[in-house]
Amino acid sequence: MRGILIRWLVLTLAILATAQLLDGIRVSGFSSAVAAAAILGILNALLRPVLLIVTLPINILTFGLFTFVINALLLLMASGAIPGFEVGGFWAAVGGSIVISLVSWLLNSFIGKRGTVQYVELRKTGPGRWE
Repeated sequence: MRGILIRWLVLTLAILATAQLLDGIRVSGFSSAVAAAAILGILNALLRPVLLIVTLPINILTFGLFTFVINALLLLMASGAIPGFEVGGFWAAVGGSIVISLVSWLLNSFIGKRGTVQYVELRKTGPGRWE
């Protein structure tokens, strides 16, 4: 349960960061970002696998880049359901899906399966050697 809440917070932070970086995405407040993250998480859990299977041929032809289009459509759907979360159009949604994916990936890379923060500690053991 803790891991789900932390990943929800990570997605919320990714949405807020995207709103700061891109002009086409606007979030009216933290509560709107939390609601958008919840709706986006539900859409990603329910619709995204079906859409990925249906669009598998075009996804293979585009070397997986069509996944960003699917993410953009889900982002547009979430913006239609949440007042205070607005996406300015398709291309803003594509840019937003790329930024949200990158920020979420970066932040989730520090989170373990149980929702704890993990890091790797490297020690220098010699010239050019790290352990």
